Amino acid sequence: MYKILEKTQFSEKVFKFRVEAPQMAKKAQAGQFLIVRIDETGERVPFTFAGWNPDEGWIEFIFMVIGKTTMQLSTLEPGDEILDITGPLGNPTEMHDGSWCVIGGGVGLAIAYPVARMLVESGHEVHAIMGARTKDLLLMVPQFEELLDSDHLHICTDDGTAGEKGVVTVPLERLCQAHAIDQTFVVGPVPAMKFSAITCEKYGVPVIASLNPIMIDGTGMCGCCRVTVDGETKFACVDGPDFDATKVDWNDLRARQAAYRTEEGQSLKAYEEAMCACHR
Repeated sequence: MYKILEKTQFSEKVFKFRVEAPQMAKKAQAGQFLIVRIDETGERVPFTFAGWNPDEGWIEFIFMVIGKTTMQLSTLEPGDEILDITGPLGNPTEMHDGSWCVIGGGVGLAIAYPVARMLVESGHEVHAIMGARTKDLLLMVPQFEELLDSDHLHICTDDGTAGEKGVVTVPLERLCQAHAIDQTFVVGPVPAMKFSAITCEKYGVPVIASLNPIMIDGTGMCGCCRVTVDGETKFACVDGPDFDATKVDWNDLRARQAAYRTEEGQSLKAYEEAMCACHR
């Protein structure tokens, strides 16, 4: 059992949990992920490490309420316990030499931040691009502002409510044109990753993406997390989650992510009805 130490609510549907997990905190690295199972009948859901402290023995992950399991998670409070948390899983992000651009879109900012932090701590020059549909969906702004000065932090929102109005590829293209970056890391919605890859390829800047396909066991046995990279089938949980973004079949990834959307909606509806007093 894993005790919830802190619960932070960023917006109506976005939460961060700090969980007691001393052994996991000693091994976690930027870019790796964990798998959560709330109870014995719960599904296994992957989340990326948003933070960890080996001295204090805790790990953090951020999630958005989308389906039944994340809805259940959002009802838990500090002091409650989660049955299973498995990790760290996957390969850590490789910190190549040179200057970096780290891009996070939406909840992907929870993944981008530890990568940016580890790059800064290892002596790299880092630009970070934070993107979201609107100001209220921007995560971890204080953490990024503490990590980077204003010349290296670029914020953009689709509606212009924070930073510049536009998508993440706008500041990315400026950085590429100025030859300010040698490598890019991107994580977020498929369109953001796809068009960041296209932009970087246009200027010859290597770009890696952290992929988030459907996943069950996290050890490469179930095959649900398969993705097509350079025409070959890869398993995101053991071969990734980081891949050369210019070689990812984005259409295949997007289709696979949506494979169970109908069933997920039905499950969430049934759970909400079961929790509603009018149905008891």
